[in-house]
Amino acid sequence: MLNTVLTGTATGTPPLLIAHGLFGSARNWGAIAKRMAADRQVVIVDMRNHGESPWFDTHSYRDMAADLAEVIAANGGQADVLGHSMGGKAAMMLALTAPGRVNRLVVADIAPVAYGHSQQSLIDAMRSVDATRVETRSDADRILAQRVDDRAVRAFLLQSLDVKDRRWRLNLDVLEAEMPEILGWPPVDGQFDGPTLFLSGAESDYVRPDFRDDIRRLFPRARFAKIPGAGHWLHAEKPHEFIAALQAALPPAG
Repeated sequence: MLNTVLTGTATGTPPLLIAHGLFGSARNWGAIAKRMAADRQVVIVDMRNHGESPWFDTHSYRDMAADLAEVIAANGGQADVLGHSMGGKAAMMLALTAPGRVNRLVVADIAPVAYGHSQQSLIDAMRSVDATRVETRSDADRILAQRVDDRAVRAFLLQSLDVKDRRWRLNLDVLEAEMPEILGWPPVDGQFDGPTLFLSGAESDYVRPDFRDDIRRLFPRARFAKIPGAGHWLHAEKPHEFIAALQAALPPAG
């Protein structure tokens, strides 16, 4: 089963499951989880091939959805689910293939469509850092800076570098091989009829107006909201606004 981090205590409200995006981990969501755990249990996962979760030879959305379903089954049987980017696609696939596991769904800045961009440059950048020889995170940052100009992106990537154990906590070989799966969206039947919020950054183009027909076909109760001034990393760029939107979409029972 996936590695999980639990925060908060169980109440009459279903737990909140959080699924991170590509190259992320549960640790990226600790501050959000802490705020949401005031009245419920929050379960953050390391997705397969990320963090401390097992490494597999595949990274399809059906596989990731099955991983999430297993975690929910071990934590009460049903959950509110929040997924960002890659994790948002996995959360959508979970809701479509195992709707009984999902109470309410929040999809952060992603749509059920195929995208044309690639993250290969970031994989190449991480490979340029020989984790077996790096002594400090600052050393790794200096090497990474030769390929990644954005300091915030470097800081995000370096959260997955285990300096002590001298390894990347990412299965870069499989993530590279499965990149077409990660960027794509497979054919899937069915609908999820539960409450669904598509929450996006106003400065992001990941959830375009022309995607809404595809979204509503699969999620007929979909609502849409944007966070002003935020891009794709809306939870990190505007955490207070992001939490407020979550709390409005996922109020506690009673």
